[in-house]
Amino acid sequence: MWRPAKRARKHVTTSAPPRTPSLALLTGLVLITSAIAFAAWRTGAAHPLEAIAFVTGVLCVWLVTRQNIWNFPLGLITVGIYAFVFYQSQLFATAGLQLIFFVINLAGWYLWLYGGENRSALKVRRAPRLEWLLTILGIAGGTALLYRLLDEAGGATKFWDALVTSISLAAQWAQSRKILECWWLWIAADIIYIPFCLYNGLYLTALLYGVFLVLSVMGLLEWRKAVKA
Repeated sequence: MWRPAKRARKHVTTSAPPRTPSLALLTGLVLITSAIAFAAWRTGAAHPLEAIAFVTGVLCVWLVTRQNIWNFPLGLITVGIYAFVFYQSQLFATAGLQLIFFVINLAGWYLWLYGGENRSALKVRRAPRLEWLLTILGIAGGTALLYRLLDEAGGATKFWDALVTSISLAAQWAQSRKILECWWLWIAADIIYIPFCLYNGLYLTALLYGVFLVLSVMGLLEWRKAVKA
């Protein structure tokens, strides 16, 4: 009796799915930042808490660029540590800013989850021109006010401390509402923070803001895609 020939079975080898570029980048960030922070701590170039904040800070900003909600727990840890670090360096405005960041992070956590229409997740949007104008005026006014307060308190590098504090505060509030232009503010703040921290002997933190600068450019590009989508 004739039977159809059996087809040879193909042996298909299965393998674990490749890691996504995002996961690979995250793993690389953890390893690199941890190595840098450990080296800085071991050589005495950084306080142990500053080393920890270096790692959590980089991971936090990277998660923000990805619009990942888990940036907020890391952000709360980072600003809590830096409140102490900056206070020890007599950068009183920047230290106080971290406490305000803590509150804004809590608000941002809620807004990212429920700040959209009908309590939906918040989407990236552009700032209207009027809001941009008010932001610039707020930064100028905040800088003038903080400078006077710091002048009385005797803080170090008073003008730059006041200016970068005002810019960062505006950037954090815009970020909490997923406004695209927050990244332009962060870029400006990071450019100021790098020499600012070097001058005050915070070398690891200066490097951190250099990394922040790169991540801020990445965040700007990523959020632009989200607006156009």
